[in-house]
Amino acid sequence: MRKALDKLVPFGLDQVEAARAQEYALLAVLLARAPDTHLLTRLAALRGDSTELGLAHGALAQAASATSAERVGREFHNLFIGIGRGELLPYGSYYLTGSLHDRPLAELRTDLARLGIERAEGHAEPQDHAAVLCDIQAGIIEGRFAVLPDADRDIFEKHLAPWLGRFFADLEKAWAADFYRCVGTVGRLFTAIETEAFTFAA
Repeated sequence: MRKALDKLVPFGLDQVEAARAQEYALLAVLLARAPDTHLLTRLAALRGDSTELGLAHGALAQAASATSAERVGREFHNLFIGIGRGELLPYGSYYLTGSLHDRPLAELRTDLARLGIERAEGHAEPQDHAAVLCDIQAGIIEGRFAVLPDADRDIFEKHLAPWLGRFFADLEKAWAADFYRCVGTVGRLFTAIETEAFTFAA
């Protein structure tokens, strides 16, 4: 996956779409692995505004400046890996059915195959992992995939909206979360913004 915050806005992408793609890309990177020192430094330089999401970005920047790669690495392990399993399971199938590798994953794979989106080599996580879905959304918005214009909406409404907001809310409340509590807030607010935007565009 690409490193968030290091990517230039693709040519021809308007500022709103670029901001959406960057938000998805940031969430994808942070949910795929613990941030290293370089990414924490980049995150600490984030500047928010007076909106809820802007304030959440400011809080994320502050959290990044107050932690270390070693500390956030332990936090990531406790949250998502653990001994046997982490505190949270960031998979659509789990949130929707209580089981891993269930019907929601099969339906997602069918829809991705229809769009011609294939799993990248070397990535073992199933496609219904929150990080993978956020990266797919970023790729669709940026135009990395040759898909119809509304593909991001279809993927969001069918495969993210039914559970992703709940996952981020759980991340905010997780006992092991410190830095990642701020990630949860950013994700929950951004998911709500996407939901509202697609509802009004209907």
